[in-house]
Amino acid sequence: MSPAPASRFQAMRIGVDIMGGDNAPEQILKGCMQAIPLLDQSDRVVMVGDEEVVRDMLGERGMLHDPRIEIVATSEVIGMDEPPVEAMKAKKNSSIVVMNQMASPRAENRLDVVISAGNTGACVAASQYFMRRLPGVVRPGICVTVPTFSGPIVLIDVGANIEPKPSHLAQYGVMGDVYAREILGNPHPRVALMNVGGEEQKGTDLMRSARDMIRRFEDLNFTGFVEGRGVFDGEADVVITDGVVGNVMLKLAEGLSGGIFRALAHEVLESDPELVLRLEGVIKSLYAKHDYHEYGGAPLLGVNGVSLISHGSSKDRTIKNAILRGKAFANARINEKIVARLATVKMEQVEA
Repeated sequence: MSPAPASRFQAMRIGVDIMGGDNAPEQILKGCMQAIPLLDQSDRVVMVGDEEVVRDMLGERGMLHDPRIEIVATSEVIGMDEPPVEAMKAKKNSSIVVMNQMASPRAENRLDVVISAGNTGACVAASQYFMRRLPGVVRPGICVTVPTFSGPIVLIDVGANIEPKPSHLAQYGVMGDVYAREILGNPHPRVALMNVGGEEQKGTDLMRSARDMIRRFEDLNFTGFVEGRGVFDGEADVVITDGVVGNVMLKLAEGLSGGIFRALAHEVLESDPELVLRLEGVIKSLYAKHDYHEYGGAPLLGVNGVSLISHGSSKDRTIKNAILRGKAFANARINEKIVARLATVKMEQVEA
């Protein structure tokens, strides 16, 4: 099955799970409403969830009859702590399931993009089941943009695949490279594999086998292994890892950056309250560069569609940015480029 092309000359249909996330539905709906004025007139935001709740909130803001809004009613919600696959089977009318079903390549009036801040496992399972994989992709991975002191980098995988094979990690390098080029605008991203050390002999058999496979993709600027501290020292632009290490690293970085900014604000306030006013602009600017809300959502790379998974604690700004990033992803035809890049090296050659 060939990758489905992004809409260019018809309405871009962007599905949003209104019921997913810790702050649903209010913050999710607000994010949709903030994004709509920034979209083209032909675009559509398809709100999937409790119809009564959606209609009430849109009515309060005078947007109920906006032609760029469509509502798809669902009656069930998959909770954040529910087992993903079991919940999918039991709740076929949930917002996550219905929305992803509408993004199937076989769906009529297909969604070009789906966005959810709900149960990550359910989002991954539903997207893989309904969208299927891109030709040549062995296992999809969640790709997140991580702010560092030297600029944003790409980290893949952060939770879709907790027990990867070397071939999975090798393909993550290719997919992450395409994403860094097309979305972050980095023409020559340095690709590295997360490990316990930079030396050739370091790490597990999995890490060393993955390194050898990645090297077979000759068009990758692969620099070898990178340690955790090297990620934030600017030693790589695309960092490959398994879903466990990637997820732990991501959440550690989020917690650490938030703690640093809170501690900084507290110390400045304690020492000189007037200094806070003078530094307010600088602190806000620095915080914005390290705030995950700015990046909206993390794409599940490798599925035959565009599936963005947002943080469970997403706010209105997160969802607004996810919608804009989802449209950029679809228009950049990233899936087609991933398929073309993977086709340059057959997996049987990589695994030989």
